Amino acid sequence: MDANLLAATLPAILILLPLLGLALAWLRLEAAAWLHLWNTLLPEMLLNTALLMLGVGTATLVMGSSLAWLVTNYDFPGARAIEWLLVLPMAIPGYILGYVLMALFDYAGPIQTQLRAWFGPSFEAPEFRSLPGAVLALSLSLYPYVYLLARTGFREQSAAQRDAARVHGYGRWGVFFKVALPLARPSLAAGTALALMETLTDFAVVRYFNTVTLSEGVVRLWIGQMDRDAAVQLSSALMLIAMSVVLVERRLRRHARYYQLGGQSRPIERVRLRGWRAVAASALPLALLTLAFGLPVIQLVSWAIPEVVASAPGTLDAVFGPYLLNTVGLAAGSACLVSAVALVMAYATRAYGPPSAAKARARLLARMATLGYAMPGAVVALGVLLLLAPLNEVALNLTGGAMLLSASLIGLMYAYLVRFLAIGFGNVEASLEKVTPSMEMAARSLGAGALRVLWRVHLPLIRTGVFAASLLVFVDTFKELPATMFLRPFGMETLSVWTYMLASESAWQAAALPSLVIVLVSAVATLLLMRLSRSGAHSNGRAGLEGRL
Repeated sequence: MDANLLAATLPAILILLPLLGLALAWLRLEAAAWLHLWNTLLPEMLLNTALLMLGVGTATLVMGSSLAWLVTNYDFPGARAIEWLLVLPMAIPGYILGYVLMALFDYAGPIQTQLRAWFGPSFEAPEFRSLPGAVLALSLSLYPYVYLLARTGFREQSAAQRDAARVHGYGRWGVFFKVALPLARPSLAAGTALALMETLTDFAVVRYFNTVTLSEGVVRLWIGQMDRDAAVQLSSALMLIAMSVVLVERRLRRHARYYQLGGQSRPIERVRLRGWRAVAASALPLALLTLAFGLPVIQLVSWAIPEVVASAPGTLDAVFGPYLLNTVGLAAGSACLVSAVALVMAYATRAYGPPSAAKARARLLARMATLGYAMPGAVVALGVLLLLAPLNEVALNLTGGAMLLSASLIGLMYAYLVRFLAIGFGNVEASLEKVTPSMEMAARSLGAGALRVLWRVHLPLIRTGVFAASLLVFVDTFKELPATMFLRPFGMETLSVWTYMLASESAWQAAALPSLVIVLVSAVATLLLMRLSRSGAHSNGRAGLEGRL
């Protein structure tokens, strides 16, 4: 095997090891652990997980596809601004949006309090701290995944295809259901799969809403009951479900090879809406944005201002400053590490030179190494711990207690690499595919080696894709919760962990300031990525999302 393929194979194997360790847990199934789980919470976990995925998948698909159809096919007041603003709810992580909605809509919140003032103290609203409440919170946070990819899918379609459908007698709704949706099915499947994987990953929102799921069960067994064996068994089942979601999504896209002519034919002209239709087209997305982004941000600001004013001089700086520095440092380190490994792997497995069995195997391993994003953060963290625990014992024996691998920056960065490699690899690979082989051949004919070609030819051409990958990893790490909470070094806190700890104790006002910082950083990065995609500098508009798959 040559040096290039070795450079792709070794990182891929290293990244797959934690997932392989959890997969091998099926070879040592413990009947007693599963019997205990089945007699306690496992049936409720399975049912709630299935209902949660069904609810979030349906809601995000309906909201994302309908909003994408609206902004790509109709012109109405504020359409251009709304098209951008609809991605902003992605900037609010579920563990922040969940507790804010809880504070607003729970029995003691201002909404129900006002309703009782209007309709009398006997007024009773449905219980918000429940599974439907968790579905609502996660759906509002995750629908932009479907919206962004569906918007790209609808934009790629050609007016000629729809004109042909109208000639055959299809009306506006017929064109939507018979032509537009089937053509956009790969994008819809990818976006919905991303939303479902994020739903599987969540344990904080469902805990706020008193709903027991598989992911929450892993955390409960691991942290609450200190039963690592049962947590490993449950994690292996959760990993199997996540893999099933990925395989179903891949199968849907494989059997939906529709050719779109948007770049080769007459583009779709937006229909100008007037009257009450124009008002409704503007009002409905704005109402959704108010619920998913506007109200939560206003509530966080209203909490954060008195919290900052009431804090003693120097007290907030002593806590907030170090936590912010820790978060920025971890996010920057993760972005650099993931982007560097993704660049090496993508460059080593690029389509250059004659095909070979070794290159095919390396490319397959690289693809498999990106499956970490499909795994819940708690599962990845547990897999890293299982792998590093024996190495940690050996290191402690050899160094006399001078090295710790599990609860350290080494273990945490390792988990980030496993979890977020898919984001970096997808963006870098998509950018490399746009570089024509003739450029590399010309450089090689002048005697340049692989590293020189990478530095002088490829990097200048793919720098926007590398920047987009780094920015995505930075933001995802900045707001990442489970792996950080379980693998961070002792005494190191981040904004996400601080926010969750305060929110889980109903200290919502104290959690507002770190929450606002997370939302602000995520919102700026999201809009910047949208601008890159819109300007064409990062022309593969879906790479930032589909790269995660």
